[in-house]
Amino acid sequence: METWSVTQLVVALVIASAVSMGTFAHAERHGSTHSTAWGVGAFLFAALVVPVYFGQYWLRKRRSA
Repeated sequence: METWSVTQLVVALVIASAVSMGTFAHAERHGSTHSTAWGVGAFLFAALVVPVYFGQYWLRKRRSA
């Protein structure tokens, strides 16, 4: 198992933080009652939570139109 360098760790944290803040901001702007949970989930499990959030948003938006 390879260990990460400090630079790799910082880059990974910056990317995870940016994805998390973007998901939180989008959820907050569009009136989600659980925007903080979406943001935290995006930070911890981005590969799962971000597609689920945007899929749920797209379906909800599509039904209301």
